[in-house]
Amino acid sequence: MTQPPISDYGFLSDSRSGALVGVDGSIDWWCPHRFDGASVFGRLLDPDGGHFRLAPVGAGGPGYRVERAYRPDTLILRTVHHTPHGSVSVTDALAAEPGARAHELGVNSPAVLVRVVEGLTGRVRMALDFAPRPECGLLTPYLHERPGGAVVAGAGPVVLVLRAGGMPLRAGRDRVTHEFEVSSGQVVGIDVAFGQTYGKPPVQMDPLAALADTTRAWEAFRETHTYSGRHPELVRHSATVLAGLTYARSGAVAAALTSSLPERIGGDRNYDYRYSWLRDFSLTMRALWVAACPDEASRLFAWVSRSIGQFGDEPVPVLFGLEGERDLSEHHCNHLRGYRDSRPVRIGNDAWKQRQLDVPGEVLSAVWRLRDYLGTTFESELREMVLGLTEQVAATWHLPDRGIWETRDEERHYLSSKVSCWLAMDRAVGLADRLGERADPRRWAGVRDEIRETVLREGWNDRIGAFTGSFGSAELDASVLALPVAHFLPATDPRMRSTIAMVERELGTEDGLVRRWTSDPAGFLLCSFWLVECLVMAGEPQRAEELFERVVGRANDVGLFSEQIDLTTGAQLGNMPQALSHIGLINAAWRLTEPNSF
Repeated sequence: MTQPPISDYGFLSDSRSGALVGVDGSIDWWCPHRFDGASVFGRLLDPDGGHFRLAPVGAGGPGYRVERAYRPDTLILRTVHHTPHGSVSVTDALAAEPGARAHELGVNSPAVLVRVVEGLTGRVRMALDFAPRPECGLLTPYLHERPGGAVVAGAGPVVLVLRAGGMPLRAGRDRVTHEFEVSSGQVVGIDVAFGQTYGKPPVQMDPLAALADTTRAWEAFRETHTYSGRHPELVRHSATVLAGLTYARSGAVAAALTSSLPERIGGDRNYDYRYSWLRDFSLTMRALWVAACPDEASRLFAWVSRSIGQFGDEPVPVLFGLEGERDLSEHHCNHLRGYRDSRPVRIGNDAWKQRQLDVPGEVLSAVWRLRDYLGTTFESELREMVLGLTEQVAATWHLPDRGIWETRDEERHYLSSKVSCWLAMDRAVGLADRLGERADPRRWAGVRDEIRETVLREGWNDRIGAFTGSFGSAELDASVLALPVAHFLPATDPRMRSTIAMVERELGTEDGLVRRWTSDPAGFLLCSFWLVECLVMAGEPQRAEELFERVVGRANDVGLFSEQIDLTTGAQLGNMPQALSHIGLINAAWRLTEPNSF
């Protein structure tokens, strides 16, 4: 089979795990234990990796079309299938715990996938195809029929129970297939419940009641937030996506739902993004703040301080597992073909071992943003974290690193990393009066100023008239757009104006996408939103608004972004949905609202 485009997928979440459901009605990705767990449906990464399809018989033929949308301010997806014989809707959700509201969503998730079929017009024959493959496709489960029409699928550590509104299901050798008819007004509730062979058994829920309760949980979540800036619908939806990527038990935000969706079809830059990057921390905090999500911001901050722990001689880790795990060593799943034969499929991410000097600056910037909520004198753990990060930057800022794009070749003196080191020292000076007697703002200010002078001297390339990606290089890099956003240099500075113009001319495209570097075959959505911010700060709000409109127009039909856009085909590429893309949208919308914010 040819795997569907990445943009065909909608995102379901219970804030503990997530699933992807295609336009064709097939759920091709679900890791029910938690976001970074093993999949039970993994056709996203291999045609034989497991799926659960529910769609009209003959879907895709003449006279067939689909429309779909989320219920407002939720991640509950309703797909309407129009056929020559009538229309039917399928509403998909990952169930909330009964009675859960707002920020309780996902803390005690029952790990139940709910699919509610409703006949709208005529009479439609539906086909169900349930083919789980636990442990990322390594296992084919035993299937057993149970009283009441249920089928139990068990293999290794996984138990799944499929129920279909009391209809008698029959277990095949490796899957369950079933057809049934739905007339106008008829409703059928179907659910798949996950349990552990040697742990808690699957929870039994009434699908219709679970769907209603899950709707109320999402609505209560959004009622606690307000946003009064430009593009409110887009910002609210992106904030909902971020909530869906938040692991509720810890407050960590996963960078994406998926692993190994490629940056280029057939390429090998296919990484596991189901973890939480400290680099993204400040950007995420800023987006949550803009979207009026203070509780999520506070929970995320608490997760970071616990995850970092006490300081030793080692650099602060770049990323963590969703409960603060450090060792995320990478391995290849050689039994999986990869999305459209893009290998390898990776589990884990070896970037956790890299030196990336920008990380402390992102954390300290977030502390600065929350300073008024953290007290005039910081508690001991917070104080030690800030002091430890500051001294680490003071001691190491002059070293090369892997940069924000996490290159896997040699280390370099990346400009964006140095600017983030400057930001760390600048924020530490501003926080010194809250850090006790060990604070040394005079020395820190000296280091800050030295970093700034070095960046302005070594980062500027007279020959091309722009700041470049690394010291001594003539290679443009869109990460330099972060300089005005970090308030390192005004966007109106002649050097910055020249740099922005060079990035637009050499890395930009007519439709507003911005590549990270000249050899990058795809537009990177975060960089495009950075350019929006830079244009606003340079005094060009109309151009910035036009660019914003073009970029947000690249979302899929239900408002989701992956990481990149292919410049030739316009297809979405990379892991899906991508937190940084939605974070970029929120922050750019607020910059259009308040040009001098942050």
